[in-house]
Amino acid sequence: MRPRTRSRRESLTATIVAIVLAAGLASALAVAAGAEEGQPGDAPGEQTAERSEKEEALKAVRQDIEASRRAEQELAAEIEALRKDRAALNEQLIATAGRIQDIEGNIEAVEDRLAMLEEREDQLRQSFRGRSALLAELLGALQRMGRRPPPAVLVNPDDALKTVRTAILLGAVLPGLRIETEALASDLQEMARLKRQIETEKARFIAQNRDLDGERKRVAALIEAKQQSAQQSESELGEIREKARKLAEEAQNLEELIASIDREIELARSQAALTSRAPLTPRDALGALRNPSRLEPAIAFSDAKGLLPMPVNGAVVHGFGSPDDFGSAARGISVATRAQAQIIAPSDGWVVYAGPFRSYGQLLILNAGDGYHVLLAGMDKIAVSLGQFVLAGEPVGQMGGLVLASATNVTVGRSQPVLYIEFRKDGRSIDPAPWWAEGRTGVGG
Repeated sequence: MRPRTRSRRESLTATIVAIVLAAGLASALAVAAGAEEGQPGDAPGEQTAERSEKEEALKAVRQDIEASRRAEQELAAEIEALRKDRAALNEQLIATAGRIQDIEGNIEAVEDRLAMLEEREDQLRQSFRGRSALLAELLGALQRMGRRPPPAVLVNPDDALKTVRTAILLGAVLPGLRIETEALASDLQEMARLKRQIETEKARFIAQNRDLDGERKRVAALIEAKQQSAQQSESELGEIREKARKLAEEAQNLEELIASIDREIELARSQAALTSRAPLTPRDALGALRNPSRLEPAIAFSDAKGLLPMPVNGAVVHGFGSPDDFGSAARGISVATRAQAQIIAPSDGWVVYAGPFRSYGQLLILNAGDGYHVLLAGMDKIAVSLGQFVLAGEPVGQMGGLVLASATNVTVGRSQPVLYIEFRKDGRSIDPAPWWAEGRTGVGG
């Protein structure tokens, strides 16, 4: 994401959302007005046409409601079937999270294109202001020849372009102004093209957001289904959460928290099995990671280099070891994300902590085995539970909206949500760069 377009895209997003909301409000008002009689003085034909138009609008609204109801029923039936098949449920979770990240990337690309198009449109508008005298002279010449340019000529580039072309064809342009007039016609043609492109991109933006909303509903239903089918009872989960809360209160820093949690949540047997495994070939490792029915890490974390997906789409604002906002060397990486961006697990692992912790805000810690831990901080919501085993690519949380106050050491003064990612080996921070897969989606690609 380019920094120079980020603020324009944020304001653009707000503007488009406002347009969508206004359109929805206008539709609702039109439907409500359908029950009212026409105003006194309206011709019978006009009243009939208006009533017919309102009836069509009401019919469209009812069809949308019915389609939405059918989609929800189909999703509920699908989720109920998946609940009985853990592997299929995991597979759908990972696939849905991948689609969400794809759509988020597409929306960001649309915003980039819109920002560039509107920037060029602004440049042309400023240029037209400096050539208002030329346009006024052309209008005057056409009027003297008996032509009446449309009133919208000063605001509609298509009408203005027709006017300029007409002036050129009729010879109303003085020879000394012909070059300037042709340049004006070229710019007006570009302006008309830009407006059409902008409308197309806005329509694409609205459609992508509609798709995103549908996929978010799906992933929420899948997460709920997985939680309901978990092996542990609510009483057992309550005991684990309470123990983790007490440990977090007692721990003075992350090192103490991780050490105490690992002592309480026994994973030694699985870690020993992982440590004793023979190294896998890249092909075998990738195949193991794609098995949705696994109940422990597919491969040793040290063998997963070049295979793990980034947890979120976004721009890295602090790299490992670079100075953070306080001048200290960053022990992880910080990624500026979209509002409400989907967060996925970068690796297989057991959830050993999920909740608030000191200045980190909402913190998720995964034990990836063999002394490796993955830390994710800065989320607004965490969608997994303590003791749960998660797969690489599985949705584990969601970012919040615009950041109004800092909760971590990397978000001060930033308007976008920022996800903090840290890898640790035997309690020491390590550079995560060697583990990331090429491209955005990693194992889910």
